Amino acid sequence: MKFKSFFTAGFLLLLLTSCTDKQTKKEIKTHAAASELQTYINQKKSEREEALSRYVSNLPLEQKIAQLFIENLEGCTNFRSYETVGAMTGTKDDNPLIAGGYIFFSYNIADSREQMQGYIKSIRDYCDTYDNIQPYLCVDQEGGWVSRLKKLNPKLPSNEKVAQDYDIRTTYQLYSEQAAGMKDLGFNMNLAPVVEVCTNDNKDFLDGRSYGNLNQVTTYGRACLNAYENNGIATVLKHFPGNTNTDPHTGLPEITLSEQALLQSIESFRELVQYNPAAVLMSHARTSAIDKGVPACLSKVWVTDILRNEYGYQGLIFSDDIFMGALADNGYPPEVAAIRAVEAGVDCIMISEKRFAKAGKVLYNRAKEDAAFEAKIDQAVKRIIKYKLEAGLIDGQEIR
Repeated sequence: MKFKSFFTAGFLLLLLTSCTDKQTKKEIKTHAAASELQTYINQKKSEREEALSRYVSNLPLEQKIAQLFIENLEGCTNFRSYETVGAMTGTKDDNPLIAGGYIFFSYNIADSREQMQGYIKSIRDYCDTYDNIQPYLCVDQEGGWVSRLKKLNPKLPSNEKVAQDYDIRTTYQLYSEQAAGMKDLGFNMNLAPVVEVCTNDNKDFLDGRSYGNLNQVTTYGRACLNAYENNGIATVLKHFPGNTNTDPHTGLPEITLSEQALLQSIESFRELVQYNPAAVLMSHARTSAIDKGVPACLSKVWVTDILRNEYGYQGLIFSDDIFMGALADNGYPPEVAAIRAVEAGVDCIMISEKRFAKAGKVLYNRAKEDAAFEAKIDQAVKRIIKYKLEAGLIDGQEIR
């Protein structure tokens, strides 16, 4: 009886050991296959990064610098550049100077969808004619009173109204519909959503542009950015790290929160950048608790140390308009602001004027003299080109 029990126990042990060995071999094989796949993925990623670096390093300096700017346009009927490359380089190069991106204001929006599509087509055709990298085309379509496409797209309620009247499913549908309309017109980027939490310190300035408290901002903000990004329209979270009731068009916002309160106030950005929006737009605000006295869009601490490194954000970083009074009236004219923005780690310099050669020339001359500064430009351009590849603005065959 004891022998039988011993034999049975031994047999079961042998069986279990055999099963364990088989399972272990299967796991080893699976892990090996996964490791091989990961190695392949890493290799391809490395090859792509190297190809991007080669492509950018082979671009003329003037074209790299042009990629850094997003400017306004003339009219709403037929596109052309109003500056030459020579205006930036100081040479006789009369090729048209074309920015990396363009922002459409109300006066750039045509009266009909057909006219709007025709205008945008004229931009694409113009760039093809001069063999220029296609620009991204963006507009402020936030909702509520900031709706540039109100004549052409379905009505879009403000963020505040969305949080009050919509659930997440209908919110996603709402923004997906907007994205489809924007894409049909020819746009590929929306300067939205605003993901600042509404407080007593900023509610007058935001005026309905916030979804509300932290939970509302992160929940509805995520639905918004997913809806646009999933339907081919890049999103730009704004304005990091916040604003006050001072309008940055006319004055410099001063955020006086303690460091702990300040970091808590921008938790929405920390959470939402994990969903890979195409871009984040910096505010002009100065924060007394962090890098005191420096506007956020010109602050290496805010742009690189916090947003890029601490938050791990790898997409595009925009400055706000460097022509706003917040900068120009406080010791940062556009030419100075452009230098400071690049040094801080900004990729795209927004300029509401229809000319950028003057600011571009300052960057051009600085890069000619300073290899480290040119390297910063290369890193920014690399991120821009990577976005344009993903957006279909550049043929992947060109980058090998």
